[in-house]
Amino acid sequence: MTGPPVAIVTGAGRGIGAAVVRRLSADGWAVIAVDRCADDPGVPYPLAHPRQLAELAESLPKVHAVQADVRDRAAIAGAVELAEQDYGRLDAAAAAAVILGGRPVWELSDQDWDTLVEVDVTGVLNLVRAAVPSLLRMPDPRHGRFVAVTSAAAHRGLWGLAGYCAAKHAVLGLVRGLACDLRGTGVAAVAVSPGSTRTDMLRATADLYQLADPDDFAGQQLVGRLLEPAEIAEVVAWACSSAAAALTGSALHADGGFSG
Repeated sequence: MTGPPVAIVTGAGRGIGAAVVRRLSADGWAVIAVDRCADDPGVPYPLAHPRQLAELAESLPKVHAVQADVRDRAAIAGAVELAEQDYGRLDAAAAAAVILGGRPVWELSDQDWDTLVEVDVTGVLNLVRAAVPSLLRMPDPRHGRFVAVTSAAAHRGLWGLAGYCAAKHAVLGLVRGLACDLRGTGVAAVAVSPGSTRTDMLRATADLYQLADPDDFAGQQLVGRLLEPAEIAEVVAWACSSAAAALTGSALHADGGFSG
């Protein structure tokens, strides 16, 4: 098929998701950039603003902004349909929409838990449901990628973040099971697990830990510094590329040695 490769990226309004959009665009991809772009009563810190998503799309070629909540299965399906209508294909899907749930697990309210699981886990599942059939519609020999941004929390426990750890462990399990379901299709599923990365969500984590500066998390990582969203985006973009054809069911630890 002719034309640029096409990806859909959720959580694209800022942070790692926005960095993934920029990296894929720089590599010549067309991107459907999706974000809720609205605050949520179940999230105790501000989320991305519509302006951030719009400015991202306006600054890059072949990037289409879609304001949609990953919890809305029909809206995510509509974003995938947009990729097929505009470009006739979908080559990769990157699930980067995430929220933080921070407090001792026994203190989580039903709303805390439901919001965390619905965004961080069901949101990924909704992208799987919409994107994977599209990836499988590509003709043989196909090369499709589903990449979920998880976390070092998918591999270890973290104080005050038991609910978040549970959600990220679930996403990792989902990716590994999805890879098995995709066996022999030419479509792969991969997880990318960042460490402490300079994002708005890390600022919220610092507030939870009563730290004045998110840079205080740098000591957890062997590199001795926070990671930048662009560094995680490099790994996600590579996982979306044909260079990563040997990977499926894998977790790439882009964590600066946090879990090492």
